[in-house]
Amino acid sequence: MNTTTALRPFPHQHSGHCESGTISALLRDRHLDLSEPMWFGIGSGIFFLHTALIKVGGLPLTSYRVAPLAIVRKASQRLGIVMRYEHFRDPKRARQRLDVLLDQGVSVGLQTCVYWLPYFPTEMRFQFNGHNLVAFARNESGFWLSDPVFEHVVCCPPDALQRARFAKGAFAPRGLLYYPESIPAIPDIPKAIRSGLRSTCRQMLDIPLLPAGVRGIRALARRIGQWPGQLGPSRARSYVTQIVRMQEEIGTGGAGFRFLFAAFLREAADHIERSLLSDLSKEMTAIGDQWRQFALIGAHICKGSRPDPDAYQELADLLYKLAAREETLFQTLKKTL
Repeated sequence: MNTTTALRPFPHQHSGHCESGTISALLRDRHLDLSEPMWFGIGSGIFFLHTALIKVGGLPLTSYRVAPLAIVRKASQRLGIVMRYEHFRDPKRARQRLDVLLDQGVSVGLQTCVYWLPYFPTEMRFQFNGHNLVAFARNESGFWLSDPVFEHVVCCPPDALQRARFAKGAFAPRGLLYYPESIPAIPDIPKAIRSGLRSTCRQMLDIPLLPAGVRGIRALARRIGQWPGQLGPSRARSYVTQIVRMQEEIGTGGAGFRFLFAAFLREAADHIERSLLSDLSKEMTAIGDQWRQFALIGAHICKGSRPDPDAYQELADLLYKLAAREETLFQTLKKTL
């Protein structure tokens, strides 16, 4: 560890979601200051997928967002920002590369596994390889990180960060680091907003074959009401627990992503002069509230206070209502662009 590297100031901000918070921080450190909702919306972060083809902890994946790093890639491309992405097979080379960049004063984004980050409380540490954060300095204390889900910058021991960067499993980070190489003097923000909105509408309405977007919400609704009979009480409860965990504990989850997107629509209305976006923002906020209601009922099932099959059917009915509201919203949005 280089003990001569001073801890430089970094414009850290607490964020709602790790990936949109990370790209926002990286560009803010380079004097392009866009809000986290803008990065999330331009990067088409909102999504829905429920599939047994990908497992997390041995249970089907329920995702309320696009794949890891898709927000960074899409938002940077739409704003004309050239990003550099580096993966590594050799952990030693990955560590050396990170050291060189930090000693040059270059802040970088890292993809990590939450489980190996010791500054997370024990109850929040689980095997999830899609956690993004910024490394901005190192000294004798360790690596200094701007982790968007924390109020202040944190220090991480070198060995722990190394294990987090090379964790195995789904979405394994393989030592990934990334940073902007060039940034336009005046990014075309209105154009990027329109591109992000069009892509989001496609994701939620028009992906064929996969149980994705609005179709995915309806597919989960059909299944969830059948789980008590198909899986038995214990297994059914585990499936619901996984859905609620993905919604409420990993990133901002179902409701939180809807609130982020609502904030993006409010800001986007000022940039592209579409007053309807403000109305759609209010509707998306109401949809987020309904997702929170879904999580609350699911939590009662997880704790065993609602073991009856009626609770599962109540979840299914609520999902059908959410699918209808989101379908109407994105169809309206699609027509305005």
